[in-house]
Amino acid sequence: MGGLGLGDAYGATIERIMAQGGDKPRLGMGALMWISHAERPLRTDELCHALAIELDSEDFNPDNVPSMSTLVGCCQGLITVDEEASTVRLIHFTLQEYISTSPDILSSPHSIMAETCLTYLNSEQVKAIPADCSLKTLNMPFLKYCSLYWGVHAKRQLSDCSKSLALQLLQKYDGHISIKYLFQGTGYLYLPWRNTSLPFSGLHWASFFGVVGVVAALIKMGCYDIDARDYFGHTPLAWASRNGHEEVVKILLERGDVNPNKDDDLGRTPLFLATYHGHEEVVKVLLGRDEVKPDQPSTWGQTPLSRAAECGHEGVVKILIGREDVNPHRPDDLGTTPFAYAAQRGHKEVVKILLGYQGVDPDNADTWDTTLLWHAAAGGDVGAAEILLGREGTDPDKSDHDGRTMLSHAASKGHEGIVKILLSRQEVNPSKPDNYGKTPLLYATWYGQEGAVRILLGREEVNPDHLTPWGRTPLSYAAEYGHEKVVKILLGLKEVTPDKPDDQGKTPFSYAAEYGHEEVVKILLGSKGVTPDKPDYRGRTPLSYAAKYSREEMVKILLGLKEVTPDKPDDQGRTPLSYAAGYEREEVVKILLRRKEVTPDKPDNQGRTPLSHAAGYGHQELVKILLGRKEVTPDKPDNQGKTPLLYAAGYGHQEVVKMLLERKEVTPHRPDHQGKTPLMCAVRRGHKKVIALL
Repeated sequence: MGGLGLGDAYGATIERIMAQGGDKPRLGMGALMWISHAERPLRTDELCHALAIELDSEDFNPDNVPSMSTLVGCCQGLITVDEEASTVRLIHFTLQEYISTSPDILSSPHSIMAETCLTYLNSEQVKAIPADCSLKTLNMPFLKYCSLYWGVHAKRQLSDCSKSLALQLLQKYDGHISIKYLFQGTGYLYLPWRNTSLPFSGLHWASFFGVVGVVAALIKMGCYDIDARDYFGHTPLAWASRNGHEEVVKILLERGDVNPNKDDDLGRTPLFLATYHGHEEVVKVLLGRDEVKPDQPSTWGQTPLSRAAECGHEGVVKILIGREDVNPHRPDDLGTTPFAYAAQRGHKEVVKILLGYQGVDPDNADTWDTTLLWHAAAGGDVGAAEILLGREGTDPDKSDHDGRTMLSHAASKGHEGIVKILLSRQEVNPSKPDNYGKTPLLYATWYGQEGAVRILLGREEVNPDHLTPWGRTPLSYAAEYGHEKVVKILLGLKEVTPDKPDDQGKTPFSYAAEYGHEEVVKILLGSKGVTPDKPDYRGRTPLSYAAKYSREEMVKILLGLKEVTPDKPDDQGRTPLSYAAGYEREEVVKILLRRKEVTPDKPDNQGRTPLSHAAGYGHQELVKILLGRKEVTPDKPDNQGKTPLLYAAGYGHQEVVKMLLERKEVTPHRPDHQGKTPLMCAVRRGHKKVIALL
C-alpha cells in the first residue's frame, strides 16, 4: 500500500471528510463507497444519481442530484474524473487497497448499495416506464447499473431492508423495464427464438442473481410456478445452474415439483448450461440426481461433455468423462465430437484428459471421417499426436471425406512438429493427393508455410513440380498468394519449371501479376525461362490482368520490360487499355496512355473502343480523359452500329451523355444497325434526365 505514512495520510483525509458540515460527509463517504465497491467504473452521471437516491422514499427527486464538482470537493481530493472515459475513479490504486483492508471505514457497503439500487427500481418514476419503451430514449443514467447489479450486491450482503425491497420489486416483476437491461447485458435480449408470451418472473430473476434469501422467501410465499419457463425457455433452476449459484440450485432441487432435466428452447438442460459455463460444483450437485441425463444432447445434438470440451472446462470434463452413461465419442449434428472440439479450440489439457480415458478409441472417425489423431494433427498438438501414434491400431495416413490426410492439414497450418512426427512413420505417404489432386506440399505452399515446405522437400518422394488435375504447380499457388520465401525455395530446385502454364495457360508469373505481388514478380524475373509477356489460352497477358485489376505498380514494372507489348490484344481483341477503361481503372489508363505504342481508340473484336466501354459503364473521368486525346473518335460505332453515346444513353449515364453531346463530331440521333437511336434507348429504359438532354 506504499507504507504506513500513506495509510496515515488516507486516514487523515477521511477524517477531514467526516468532519465537514452539512451533507458533505454523506456525499463524500458515499462517493468513496460507490467508486471502491461498484462492479464496474461508474460514469459521472451514474455516481451523481446514485447519491441522490433517498432510501426511505418512493420517489426519485432530481433536485437532489449533486454536481460532479461538489462530489470532488466533498472527497477532499481522493477521487478524480477520467475526462476521456467520463468515469470516476480513486486518486490512486493504493487507496483502493487501503479501503479494502480497513472494513471499519465503510460499514456494509454492498448492503447499502443493494438497498439503493432496489429503492431506485421500486420508485414511481421507474415503475411508470412502459415495458416496450426503447432504452435509447430513457434519460435515467443510473437505471442500467441498478438493473444489472442490484442482485450482485444483494448476494454479497443481504440485509432485511434489501430483502424486503427485493420482494417488493419481484412480486410484480414481469414487464419491469429492468428486464430489458438485464438481457441486453447478457446478450439474450435480441435472440430470435425468444418467446415473449412467457413471463420472466421474480423467481427467475432472484435465481439469475443467486440471492439465496430472496429465492427461499419467494418459494415460501408460493406465488410462483417454481418450474415455469421464461422468455428463453429457462426455468429458475436453469438460471441458477447457468450462473453457478450452487446454494440456489440445492434449494430448488429440494422441491419435488422441480424437473432437474427440463430443457429450454434450444434443448439445453440445467446440466448443459452449468457445463457450458464451467460451474463444477453445480455440475456435481445436478449429477447427484437420478433424473438427470448426463449425455442428453441439445437441439443441435451437442452433449454436456462436448460443450465442456469445446469451452476448455477441464474440471467439468473430468467429472463427466468417468461416467458410464456418457459417450466420449458422441458427435453432434455437425459430426463434431468432444475430442474434435477440444483439439480445434486448442484446449490441450482437455485433449490429454480425454486421451487418458480408456474408453476413448483413437481411430474412431466422426461424420467427416476425421479421427482423434486427425484433430490432434490439425490442431498442432504434438503431445496428443505422440500419445495417439503410440496406441495400437492408429492409422497415421487415414484420409478424411475430402481425401486429405493428417499430414496435409498439419502442413497447411504450419505445424512443423506434427509434420516431422508423421513423416517419421513409414505408413505415411508424403505425396498422397486428396480428392482434388492436392498434395501436402501444395497445401503448404498455398498457405505460405515455409518451414513445412522445407521439411516436405527433404523427402525424395515429394515432387516439387507436382501438377493438380487442372495443371497447377506448388509454385503457381505460392506466386498467386504472394509467398515470397516459398517462391524462392521452389525456384532453387532444378525440378521446378518456373514458367509452366496450367490448364488455362496461366503461368506463375501471370498469377503474381494479376494479384499484384510485386516482390514475387521481381523474384520470378530473376529466374531463367520466365516470359513476362506470355499470354494464356485466352490470349491475356500478365499486363492485361494487372491493368484489369488496377495493379498500378505492377503495370509500371511490366511496362518497364522491353519484352512486354503494351497494346497486345487478347483473343477478344481487348487490350490492357480496353480492360482498364471498362473497369474504371483511372490511374492505370493514365499510365498506359503515356506509352506511344498504345492506341487509345483501338477497337476490340466487337468493334468497341476503350471510350465505348468507359461510356457504357458511366466512367465519367475516363470518358473525359479519352475525349482529350485527338486520336479518339467520339462517335465511332461498333460492329452493331452502336456509338459511345448510344451506350451511355441506354444505361442512363447522364453526365457522360452531356460530355459526348458537347462534342461537335457526335451525331445525337445516329441509329445503330437495328435503327435504334440514343433517344429511343433512353425512352425504352425510362431515363428521364437523359431524354431531356437528347
